[in-house]
Amino acid sequence: MNAQDALASGAAEVEQIVVRARTAQQDFEAKGSQALYDKAALAAGWAIMEPARNRALAGLAVESTGLGNVPDKITKNHRKTLGLLRDIADVQTHGIISDDPETGITEIMRPIGVIGAVVPSTNPAATPANNIINALKGGNAIVVAPSPKGVASCELLLSYIHAEFAKLGLNPGLVQMIPAPGSKDKTQALMEAVDRVICTGSQNNVHRAQSCGTPAVAVGAGNVTVIVDETANLADAAGKITASKCFDNATSCSSENAVVVVDAVYDQFIAALAQEGGALVEEADAAGIIARLWPDGHLNREVIAQDADRMLAALDMAGKAPDGTKFLAVETRGIGPDHPLSGEKLSRILAVYRAADYAEAKAIAARILTYQGAGHSIGIHTAKDERAVEMGREMPTCRVIVNQAHTFATGGAFTNGMPFSLSMGCGSWGGNSIDTNLNWRHFVQTTKIVREIPAREPALQDIFGSYWAEAGQ
Repeated sequence: MNAQDALASGAAEVEQIVVRARTAQQDFEAKGSQALYDKAALAAGWAIMEPARNRALAGLAVESTGLGNVPDKITKNHRKTLGLLRDIADVQTHGIISDDPETGITEIMRPIGVIGAVVPSTNPAATPANNIINALKGGNAIVVAPSPKGVASCELLLSYIHAEFAKLGLNPGLVQMIPAPGSKDKTQALMEAVDRVICTGSQNNVHRAQSCGTPAVAVGAGNVTVIVDETANLADAAGKITASKCFDNATSCSSENAVVVVDAVYDQFIAALAQEGGALVEEADAAGIIARLWPDGHLNREVIAQDADRMLAALDMAGKAPDGTKFLAVETRGIGPDHPLSGEKLSRILAVYRAADYAEAKAIAARILTYQGAGHSIGIHTAKDERAVEMGREMPTCRVIVNQAHTFATGGAFTNGMPFSLSMGCGSWGGNSIDTNLNWRHFVQTTKIVREIPAREPALQDIFGSYWAEAGQ
């Protein structure tokens, strides 16, 4: 088969999948009720949360992608799904959701139709499950386009979902995927054929999604920077940063990539990090780390999302770092494309910046975000809440995470009010249409019944009175 024939065959295969999805969705909607949509969402949730299945999915994810570690993926699959199911448990996504006699408007919640979800290899089970649950909760069908390394995990997840569907008499056509071998052409065909695209992953995928001609909800790149100021609880901050940095070997877009520490507490904080397993690499020795982390201008696959021992060996730090080292804290000052430590590292490497005071720390963090990760999130460890509010007013970011382990907080936690999600909208700063965590609301739409009401036309004086008093007519 030549390339042109292969392209046509792939497009035809995707078309058939979407047709099955559309048929299943139309029947799902025709029979629709809140109870039906909730039942389908719970089926998908139990498919990934049932302990034996969760372990199998986590093991296969690490085996097939080479990223992360099994215990943390088990935790992620469980907590992210449980949190999402908690968030949507009492949400109404079917039927009349409001009926206001004063405005004469009745609002009815409706499905979007067929969702196309482009998902990354970093979370090859948790992210598809999150999208699938949200889609079903809204009465939709969904077709997942996994990354090449994530195909096996996605296949296993769907087999578990379809097994749950079989118990309930639900159509497996509601949840499908692009089968192997995947390709950019197949993903493009899917994005052009569905009713809405949800895209989490590389910025190349995001660009393709946002330019495919189908309404798309895509998210931006992470490159989290956290400030530690002179009022912070240093032991608490060091413990949280370490737990967050090391979780699932830093696969999360919310993993800390840089910490900016004010001079007054710098030495004490570095000592606190060392107590937690963070080994300092002084600026004079950083060049060797950089050379091995980016040997050919690209991140070293022997370092990306690896356990500490493998990471240290790949960076020629085995035997040089202290026993019990969990991650490397590398001193640096540079920011921008000529200083790769200032960008996302997807590994147990934390860039460390020293600032004269809080004002300089904020300026350094802003420069890092402007270079990479704008819109996503920033963190601060402080006893002064007003500084967090100030950062929210001034920084190019959609989230300011205060005194928390960033990885666990940004995408929703049982100890904060953010929606559970694995996809963070980054607003205009990150080139996104949303500034919230991706959630159920992005998988539904509404129809409004509009009735005539008594006129509510104001007099000009009512509108312009205060303006005329100041500026004249």
